[in-house]
Amino acid sequence: MKEKLITLYCLICHLCQHSTVANEMQRLSNNDRPQFTDEECITVYLWGIMNGHWSNKAIWTYIHDYWKEWFPKLPKYKGFNYRLCALAGTLQVLTEVICEEMELPEETKERLTDSMPIVVAKSVRSGFAKTAGDICNKGYCASKREYYYGVKLHFLGQRRIGALPKPEGICISKASEFDLTVAKRWLTNFHDFPLFCDKAYADKKWANDLFTFQNITLITPKKLAKGQKELNPGDKLFSSFVSSIRQSVESFFAWLQEKTRIQSASKVRSANGLITHIFGRLAAAFLMLA
Repeated sequence: MKEKLITLYCLICHLCQHSTVANEMQRLSNNDRPQFTDEECITVYLWGIMNGHWSNKAIWTYIHDYWKEWFPKLPKYKGFNYRLCALAGTLQVLTEVICEEMELPEETKERLTDSMPIVVAKSVRSGFAKTAGDICNKGYCASKREYYYGVKLHFLGQRRIGALPKPEGICISKASEFDLTVAKRWLTNFHDFPLFCDKAYADKKWANDLFTFQNITLITPKKLAKGQKELNPGDKLFSSFVSSIRQSVESFFAWLQEKTRIQSASKVRSANGLITHIFGRLAAAFLMLA
């Protein structure tokens, strides 16, 4: 355990020297180098998540009770929570850097994309929740058949045979935004691969634009034509093939939820708190995956 914590701290210190992360960490105050450093704060947060502690309070208590001698300048809980929220932008950039630098085998050219809900409030509470209103709103989760208040996490990954996909891109949108609308805006800087998606992404014009301008071949399950009651055998077989390829991104979401409880954000009270919740868990997950 001690060796793993030392390795994590050294890795965080190394990643924080990356120019984009370092620029985000710069402080515009006299206290630009506090005794409990940003690197320590990030390490504590990720270490807590990696060891199965999901709330900021649970993470602080775990470190205070079991690792205080390693972090003697650990502030009281309120100070720790404040520091985490202040590091929201840093955690977002740090996650992107981890994603870029992950050294995983590149086995295929296929990419997979899909989204998952991050729930701040659900059921009855979804109608009047106001937390982080600039980035959250009310949407519908078809897989769970329920309305929720929060955001969507959009994921792009490289397919790997017999393993979880390698993360290549992450995007957040309001819960009500359609996956296709977000994808049209978000995937403009990617090129040269076949892209497997579900039916929500099926759009002939967008598919033509992707192929023409980005050399991306959009592959989705077949839809029923107007008046058609069921797919013909060939289309059924093709749709089953697409679904089998896409299975790994669904497995990734299930693994991410199991390891980090990322979908449960009911204790978040601000936009910065939500960004910290999402990207702190993604950073921890990507480090575990690597």
